[in-house]
Amino acid sequence: MAWLAMAFAAVALLYSSVGFGGGSSYTALLILFGTPVLLVPVISLACNLTVTSAGVWRCWRSGLYANSNAAPILALSVPAAFLGGLTPISEDRLILLLGCGLLLAGLQLGWTSIRPPAENGTARSSLPRWAAPLIGAGVGYVSGLVGIGGGIFLAPILHFVRWAPPRIIAALSSAYIAANSLAAIVGKSMALPEDVRLSEILAHWPLLAAVLVGSWLGHRLLLGRFPERTIKSLTAVLILFVAIRLLATA
Repeated sequence: MAWLAMAFAAVALLYSSVGFGGGSSYTALLILFGTPVLLVPVISLACNLTVTSAGVWRCWRSGLYANSNAAPILALSVPAAFLGGLTPISEDRLILLLGCGLLLAGLQLGWTSIRPPAENGTARSSLPRWAAPLIGAGVGYVSGLVGIGGGIFLAPILHFVRWAPPRIIAALSSAYIAANSLAAIVGKSMALPEDVRLSEILAHWPLLAAVLVGSWLGHRLLLGRFPERTIKSLTAVLILFVAIRLLATA
């Protein structure tokens, strides 16, 4: 547990230094350290919520949510995440879906780490704005089902439809991750099999303390000091490695 907690603290520190939560990495690390698969979503979501909540508070105090149009997306994604968490799923299917989810997350991170920055003045996407809340709901359901925050998938969609300036999209993604993580935790906790004891989940409380300390240090001491692309590239390698392992097992 000590090594896992240190790894979680390092992930939270690095991710918070560039404004992210790190949920996919928590999932990958839990699997690498042999955590029972059925416990992984709840623990990962709890850590994700711990890290992103502080970011949401700062964004709210900075007024970034005033013009973010967050309500339409959250109104659909939060109940969808709860339903996803509540949906019963066998361990075999969870392994398969986790593998697919991590594979997509790793590919997305890898792509965003190597693609050139978007140029100003690019043409607006033809995708209508009303489609973003529906896509957000779909991502929310899958996020709740497998225990991934979902911001890694939502943010590129919002950039694609030019939903808002990049800074506001980043703030909206944090709120999306935090709200969906909370809803999915409730759903997942209610859907856990009877043979899974609450004490098994509570035994991982040091991980919450680790990400809390790591994210605090990241925001206070290292904000903006690490290249975002470097962190994304290294994380993509880790996530893709775990995704391939899961898919091979499935």
